[in-house]
Parts: sequence; C-alpha cells; structure tokens
Amino acid sequence: MNSQRIFGAVLLVVGVVLFIIGMNSSHSMADQVSNTFTGRFTEATTWYIVGGIAAGLLGLLTMLVGGRGRTA
Repeated sequence: MNSQRIFGAVLLVVGVVLFIIGMNSSHSMADQVSNTFTGRFTEATTWYIVGGIAAGLLGLLTMLVGGRGRTA
C-alpha cells in the first residue's frame, strides 16, 4: 500500500469522525433551539457536517485513484 492510499484512508476516517461529531452535535439543545428559530443548525455544526462529508469523499477518491499507474 503506497503513501497516497494510506493518506486517503486516514482522510476517510477523519471525515467519518467529523461527520459523526456534527450529527451528534446537531441533536444538542443549542442546535435544536437554533434550528427551531432560524431553520438552520449552528455554524460549528454545519462546518463539522460539511467538512466531514468533504474529507470523506476526498479520502475515498484518493484511496480509489491514488497510486494508479505506478509500479512499485
């Protein structure tokens, strides 16, 4: 396994963890009140969810594509 695929796996795990943290924090009292009055989650929760999705997709893409065309 080359270093690009390892980096992709780490990025995928970090993305999943960030997404889970964001989803858990979306159920907090502060986020429920914010969602009730503004129709949105707090800014921090939104960044955790969006960042987790972006990191997860980038990690998955890096794992799948990373290292193709190289011979070790």
